[in-house]
Amino acid sequence: MTLKITISLLDNNQFKLHGMESVDGLTPKELMLYAAAKCAGLTVLSILKEHTSSITNFEISIEGRLSTPTPVAESRFLHFNIIYNIECPTLKDQIVISRAVNLAHDKYCGVLQMYRQIAPVMHETSIVSTEDRN
Repeated sequence: MTLKITISLLDNNQFKLHGMESVDGLTPKELMLYAAAKCAGLTVLSILKEHTSSITNFEISIEGRLSTPTPVAESRFLHFNIIYNIECPTLKDQIVISRAVNLAHDKYCGVLQMYRQIAPVMHETSIVSTEDRN
């Protein structure tokens, strides 16, 4: 079974969980996914504070494949996949944000580092510049 959660960045630099008002309704394994997504997102934002880059839309989805057909206490994560979808105003922002995502994902997000001890952690990144090139 695969569990999935998605968070989006709000205007106040806070992340909102898709489909729910709060994390109270999440199962413990879904909370693990939420923690990883939020850690990655906050780490990207922290790295970007040192730059003048801006993000117009930022969404992180994370999937975790479980070892059982339904989530039970014995279920273990077999792998994680994180998908970063980002929009930014310029091509220059795109380059800086791409580097920030890679640094956060590969080096600075402590939750992802810990999860790599449990199972492989893969990621996909889509960064779109909304700059008009004409």
